[in-house]
Amino acid sequence: MIIDTHCHLTASPFGDDLDEVLTRAAEAGVGAVISIASDLEDAEQVATLCVQGSDGHRNGPEIFGTAGVHPHQVGDLPAVAGAKDDVLAALRQRLSAPGIVALGECGLDFHYDFSPRDVQFRWFEAQLELAGELGLPVVVHCREAEAEMTSIVRSAGEAGVRGVLHCFPGDLSLLEAAMDAGWFVSFTGIVTFRSFQGDEAVRAVPSDRYFVETDGPYLAPIPHRGRRNEPAFVRHTIDRIAELRGESVEAVIERTTETAETFFGFEARSGSR
Repeated sequence: MIIDTHCHLTASPFGDDLDEVLTRAAEAGVGAVISIASDLEDAEQVATLCVQGSDGHRNGPEIFGTAGVHPHQVGDLPAVAGAKDDVLAALRQRLSAPGIVALGECGLDFHYDFSPRDVQFRWFEAQLELAGELGLPVVVHCREAEAEMTSIVRSAGEAGVRGVLHCFPGDLSLLEAAMDAGWFVSFTGIVTFRSFQGDEAVRAVPSDRYFVETDGPYLAPIPHRGRRNEPAFVRHTIDRIAELRGESVEAVIERTTETAETFFGFEARSGSR
C-alpha cells in the first residue's frame, strides 16, 4: 500500500472528477491520501472530505487531512489587535476535527513573496508553537528560504516540535539540520525532472526518515509533465527514488508507508503492518 502524504484534493482542478481521481489512485495501489489545507476555509473543506471518505461515500483510498495557513495566504489574515488569538482559536478548532492528523501547510516562501516576509515569519512561528502545544506534527513549505529554515528547524526540534519538509528540493545543509532535529523530508515528482539536483539527498536520507507525495494538482512527474498531477502518479516518484537508492520498489513502498503512518499517527485500513 502506498500513501500520498501531500495532495490538495480540495483544489479547484479536482472539482469535476474527484471520484474518478480517487478510483485511479486505488487502482495504482494508493491506500491513503493526506489532503493538505492552505487556509482556514480550505481546512473546513478538507475536514468534510475526511468524513466523506471515512463514511465510504467515495471509491478510493482512505482520506486524512491537515489544517493550517500557507505562507501565500498568511498575508490575508487580519492584522488588527487581538486578531492573532482569534485566528489561532479557529485553527485549533479545525485541528480537532475527525481525520485531521497534522498542522499545515505552513512555512516560508521567498520565491513569490505573496505575503510580506515579516508576516510569514510571524505566522510560521505561531503555527509551530501551536503544533508543539497540541503535540501534532507539522507540514512545512520552504521555497528559496533554506538558510532561514535551517535555523528555524533546529530551534523547533529543540522545542520538541516534529515536522516534515515537504517537496524537499535536495539542499544538503537543510537535510542535515532536519535530520539533527528529528524531522523528516518528503519527495515529490520533481525527483523525476532532468533539472533536479537533489540526487545526493535522496541517497543520503535514512530509510526511515522520508516519505513520498504528489503535491497534486501541481508538479506532475515525468511522463505526465504539463498535466494535472494526481495521487495515482506517486508511483513514478517511488520508481525514481528506488532507482537512485539502488533499492527495490517494494522496499521503498513498504518503508515509506510505515514511516508516514508512524509520523502522522494513523494506520490506514488497508493496512501495511
